[in-house]
Amino acid sequence: MRFRTATGAALVMRALLAVPFWWAGAAAQETTESPLSRLLEAELGRFPGIAGLYVRHLTTGEEASVRGEERFESASTIKVAIMAHIYRMADAGEIDLTERIELQRSDLVGGSGIFRYKGVGLNPSIRDLITEMIITSDNTATDMLLRRIGGVGPVNEFLEEQGLDALRMRHTVYSYFRGLYERINPGFVSLSREDVYALCCANTLLGNVPSLAERRDSLNREVAQNAPAPGEQGTSDLLHPEENWFGVATPRAMGQLLERIETCTIASEASCEEMRRILRNTQASGTPIAGALAIHLSVPVGHKTGGTTGVTNDVGIIYARSGPVVMAFYNKEIAGPTAVAEIRMAEVARMVVEYFDGPPG
Repeated sequence: MRFRTATGAALVMRALLAVPFWWAGAAAQETTESPLSRLLEAELGRFPGIAGLYVRHLTTGEEASVRGEERFESASTIKVAIMAHIYRMADAGEIDLTERIELQRSDLVGGSGIFRYKGVGLNPSIRDLITEMIITSDNTATDMLLRRIGGVGPVNEFLEEQGLDALRMRHTVYSYFRGLYERINPGFVSLSREDVYALCCANTLLGNVPSLAERRDSLNREVAQNAPAPGEQGTSDLLHPEENWFGVATPRAMGQLLERIETCTIASEASCEEMRRILRNTQASGTPIAGALAIHLSVPVGHKTGGTTGVTNDVGIIYARSGPVVMAFYNKEIAGPTAVAEIRMAEVARMVVEYFDGPPG
């Protein structure tokens, strides 16, 4: 999901970053009382931002949460819901995972993933698109899938049917990125998919879409003329209202979705096994939960990350020796380097595994 721009587009992000985040290490709230909850509350009290966490051991049933019901910006973790919905559609015969979808120039969006570096006209299967949407958090694949299934509406209907109303998609990737410009100037609501992509990425992908480089120059001038000066508008003004988020999640609701994938109560055994395999192949192996557990404890993890300004989330299934553990770790308003927050997340993940499994040895 990470948004990278240059020149005039960089003015957008400069405006977004104009007001610093505040340190929020206050005592956690909405904590379910248990020994593990008290440990988590103490750990999250040292987190450089506001953190929410849900943990459940699927064998013993022990669970704990800190701010488990609080709403956080999902970033790309909500892509797990898209995957689950499409696999459920496949089980019902409503979609064929081997169906191929042509990559069109208008499909290209910036941020994470590999498909924007591929040639227009490529024909990946729906299964290919799902895989890349998760393992490389491919934004172009995400929007191609949403185009095929009818947008974010069907995903939200699926979540409501599952009783997971606390999970919700707000935008396609395109509309999310366009919104960054629209909130600077409402006239930018007319920016096309190709306009938004030109602002983001035309200078890095001229081999695929050279004509967008010409459009980029005029768009850069227009953005620069309308962008607020640093300090006029803070990140909270532009990003924090929920309607501007890519998606909304509570740690508990995301944990429940992951539990249903692990226990195969949301789709067929074959579909759940595919989803679990995809999650285990996430390429961001150095990210907070998976990286720490693989290096220090040799514990495999199936997970999905999600990050944007002031946010670095990680949710997944930890395959501990004592049994699978669902963990959904969300945060916001990170103060200071993201790497510091990720180190703290890794320490918490390791503590959770050692709580259930005992110390390594």
